[in-house]
Amino acid sequence: MKNYKLEELQTDLMYLEQVQSYKYLGSTVNSDNSIEDEIQCRITLGNKAYYANQFFFKSRLVSKKSKLKLYWSIIRPTVTYACKVWVLKETIKNKLMVFERKVLRTIFGPAKERDGTWRIKTNKLDELIRHKNIINHIKAQQLSWFGPHRMPEERMVKQVYKWKPMSIRPQGRPKNRWEDDIRNDMKKLKIKNWISFIQDRNKWKSYIEKAKTFKD
Repeated sequence: MKNYKLEELQTDLMYLEQVQSYKYLGSTVNSDNSIEDEIQCRITLGNKAYYANQFFFKSRLVSKKSKLKLYWSIIRPTVTYACKVWVLKETIKNKLMVFERKVLRTIFGPAKERDGTWRIKTNKLDELIRHKNIINHIKAQQLSWFGPHRMPEERMVKQVYKWKPMSIRPQGRPKNRWEDDIRNDMKKLKIKNWISFIQDRNKWKSYIEKAKTFKD
């Protein structure tokens, strides 16, 4: 099948122009089916939310615990909106971690070393939040959304999820899929026989809580 580019669509009632990307329900959809632009847009919005509340993060009158709650309840949800369907590459993970460390450095501030210098160690930041970093938060959200396997086979959502398009795969290494990402996370968490565990909501919830504080 030859590829062709549709420039426009004209009907009797309206004219539809082809675009490379557009917003749908707050998320960016593009012609390349790439998530990088969407995540960069979320980080930009997170930066706006952070700088809008920078006074509270730098204030000595506000406790560190309150600052963390502000970050976890307002800024991080802004960045991780619709993260349940993201496929995280290493470059994307680095960008998200760089953003979060910037916020955490403002919250906790530098620590004085034995030689008298003031430093902020990256590994210490992760320990201070008990490994509840933004990547673990996203992984936990994705595990909680791993629900189609719990649905009966006759459900339309389950049928669409299992549907495979009849087409020729392009050359080269296949892209990492959303389900591949989930399965890799389950291996790291040592979740065996997950097909039976996913039917038990309480058991599955315990794995989600474990993912929130997982130390890779």
